[in-house]
This record gives sequence, structure tokens and C-alpha cells, in this order.
Amino acid sequence: MRGLSPHLTLLAVGRAKNGPEKDLYDHYAARLPMGLSLCEVEEKRASSPAQRKEREGTLLLSALPPRGPVVVLDERGKTLTSAAFAERMGQWHDEGNKNVSFLIGGADGHTDTIRQRADLLLSFGSMTWPHMLVRALLAEQLWRAHSILIGHPYHREG
Repeated sequence: MRGLSPHLTLLAVGRAKNGPEKDLYDHYAARLPMGLSLCEVEEKRASSPAQRKEREGTLLLSALPPRGPVVVLDERGKTLTSAAFAERMGQWHDEGNKNVSFLIGGADGHTDTIRQRADLLLSFGSMTWPHMLVRALLAEQLWRAHSILIGHPYHREG
């Protein structure tokens, strides 16, 4: 059966605090039969925004699993329909990828190095979203992609 890669990893800058955004993320992440591993990185040293962004990028890259496609969530990225996102995820599964990683940057975004590492630069639109809410949006879209690929009725075309 076609589906998502066996292992999904979310690498994110910042620590989630208890609250509705975390609850929503947890709700959708728990629905994924393959799970969604979360790795949070944090740079606390006082530095300029550019230095902090560079250091956050280094932390994200160092936490990446060794192989598999990398999706970088970035406002400059491509916007996809849910069906197109599911198709991309299904292609990666069909190619035998064992892991797909998703990177969410800090308040100042990603470095060019991170963007260049991406197999897919993905945007949830041109508006700015709170980083903790992006986690929930991503988890929901992964659940939706899984639902589309297995023919579950959760996703309905409008």
C-alpha cells in the first residue's frame, strides 16, 4: 500500500510550551501510524540576529538524520495543494526513502545554506505564522497526506 515514509522527523528551533498549539500538534502527530519524531534545538547565547540564525542553522543540520529528503518550511517556498503534497510524499515513499525530515527555523528564518539543502522549500502561504502553530499545521497536513494516500475519507476535494 502506498503511504508516507516509515519515519518522519520534525526538526524545529525553540521549545514547545504546554498550550493549545502543542495540544493540536500532539493530536495530529499521534494519528500518524508511522509517528512523527520531534527534535527541538535552541540557541540561547546572546548574539546578533544573523549570528543566531547561522547557529540555529548549524544546529538543525547537525540534527538531521543521515539520509532522506529534507523539507524546509520557508515563506519563500512553494505552496502546494494538499493533494500535491501527498503526491510528493508518496513519491518519496515509492523511491524507498526511509526518512523525511522537516525543518522549521527560528524567528529570523533560515540561512541560505539551509534553503540550499532542501529537497523541497515549502510555504504555508505568504502570511507569517507563529512557529508553534506551523508545527500543528504541518502535523495536520502530514495526517491529511497519509489519509489521501490510503484512500481514507478525511480529505475531501472542494
